[in-house]
Amino acid sequence: MDLSDKTVLVAGLGISGRSMMEVLRSRAARVIGVDEHKPEADLHSFDDIDWDSADIVMTSPVFNPRTPFILEAQRRGIPVYSEVELAWRLRVDSARTGRPAPWVGITGTNGKTSTTEMTSAMLCADGLVAPAVGNIGKAVSHAAVDPDNDALCVELSSFQLHFTDSLALDCAAITNIADDHLDWHGGIEAYAADKSKVFRNVRRALVFNADDRRVSALASAAHTAEGCRRIGFTLGVPQPGQIGVDDGWIVDRSGVAGGAFGDETRLAPVQEFPHLCEPDGTVYPHLLADAMTALALALGMGVDLDKALAALKAFAPGGHRIQTVATAATGDGGSIRFIDDSKATNAHAARASLSSFAPKSVVWIAGGTDKGNDYGPLKAFAREKVHTLVCMGLDNAKLLSEFAGVVPEVIPTSSLDEAMTAAKAAAREGDAVLLSPACASFDLFRSYEDRGERFKRWVNENA
Repeated sequence: MDLSDKTVLVAGLGISGRSMMEVLRSRAARVIGVDEHKPEADLHSFDDIDWDSADIVMTSPVFNPRTPFILEAQRRGIPVYSEVELAWRLRVDSARTGRPAPWVGITGTNGKTSTTEMTSAMLCADGLVAPAVGNIGKAVSHAAVDPDNDALCVELSSFQLHFTDSLALDCAAITNIADDHLDWHGGIEAYAADKSKVFRNVRRALVFNADDRRVSALASAAHTAEGCRRIGFTLGVPQPGQIGVDDGWIVDRSGVAGGAFGDETRLAPVQEFPHLCEPDGTVYPHLLADAMTALALALGMGVDLDKALAALKAFAPGGHRIQTVATAATGDGGSIRFIDDSKATNAHAARASLSSFAPKSVVWIAGGTDKGNDYGPLKAFAREKVHTLVCMGLDNAKLLSEFAGVVPEVIPTSSLDEAMTAAKAAAREGDAVLLSPACASFDLFRSYEDRGERFKRWVNENA
């Protein structure tokens, strides 16, 4: 991508925007940052853009496709790219191989971060410099122009993928697709179509959720390079071409672990992966699914099986994803666990979290900025697992309405301290106080990370 005679507009100067500005300064003739709120921006209004001089627009994920400046650029025939598209076009040769570092791309409604981090851990265990980048870690535009990287494990959001069209990944996965960000995309079909871009022209391994009909259909329809494996993952007994679970073991029938296609290759008992299970051995289904996805991706990249399994056994999920913050003693000699799952920002993620616990053992803290959630599929799990729902947010009306009569006790609160005090008082011996909000955090917090950190701080000071 030769930008030496181009004027590039960078819209939005958040993390990705600032990274693009830095990468582009030495490559483009002129770079103009546009942000209404950042003092360092060159322009503080999109009305001030000189469209006659603009050659390319690089946009932040915060701007949806119907934003006026994007429509104006498209009307004028000016290309609009994401940071991911820029990174792909600018990638440099690896110092070790002399070829561009291959990318492993992971997208989905939930599970992206854990899967990306697990994949990175397994590739690194095999001796590669293979950081987790994109929505996590280093900005992908910086990572793509770093010759020290042997491979990139890239977490890809649907926002980024919308303005990305050139990817030809070595390995790619879609973890799942559920209703999320539909206002940004304009509906579930458009959302799924953007997710499906990771599958286009995949070279080595296309990994998909065989338990998700929509994802399975996208995998079946994808155009891939000749010889690319299609590997389905399932929480059930795998069929030929899949990796799954049989009699407590992770089992491969795709051939990616070294066996023949369709033959059963037993890899390891699930109980040997402590971070995928509750202390009593109950499996976290969503983390097990993430682990099998990552394992298929890593093996698809040629990672040694024994090294991959060892890295996966040692892996601990990143921040705010099913993390036990503390175990507090009760007056009768029992204990209560406080669990941070602040990253569960939609109903699909919260349902996955609740499914892991024993019946009527959860004090569930939920609420925040509702994203048009459909709570219907979540109600059966709440009815079975939860005895008290503590609603934490400035507007609890929807949660109160949806779960009244589903959960024995529903408590409205309007602050973290009020919610935590109520949750602690409601907890009984052996319970889990679970922060799994099913909502965005922006009514009371800066981000889901801020919400999780403040939850942990309250627990450490008061539990």
